[in-house]
Amino acid sequence: MPLATGNEPDQSGSVGNTPDAGKPLTSVELENRRRDLEAKLASKGVGRKTGSKDEGTGTASGVAQAMKLSSEFIAGVLVGAGLGWLADRFLGTSPWGLIILLLLGFCAGTLNILRSAGHVAENRGFELDKSDDREKPE
Repeated sequence: MPLATGNEPDQSGSVGNTPDAGKPLTSVELENRRRDLEAKLASKGVGRKTGSKDEGTGTASGVAQAMKLSSEFIAGVLVGAGLGWLADRFLGTSPWGLIILLLLGFCAGTLNILRSAGHVAENRGFELDKSDDREKPE
């Protein structure tokens, strides 16, 4: 099936229950239908963003965020495994130091991911309430 070029009709024709069903469409008619469709989409707020200079910024920022989160997780697991291996080597607790500290590294990596993604508040430390309006025991 050749593509529609110039004024030659394409072989697809109209579809559906329209009066022109089965009649071959010319490139001009197809172009008019495309323009009508673009106008309808534009009126509904759906369409291409033309002239956007920051087209790839969303993708690049998503990849950067993914690399940051994955490196934080891998770092937590590797540090836990390294400390566990060192503990086993010097304390002679093989394989328990590696197992326990590897699990702690996994938990730390997961916590770092949740903090970076904003799902867990950062630890700001324990703050004592030093206001004088509290009752003091006698």
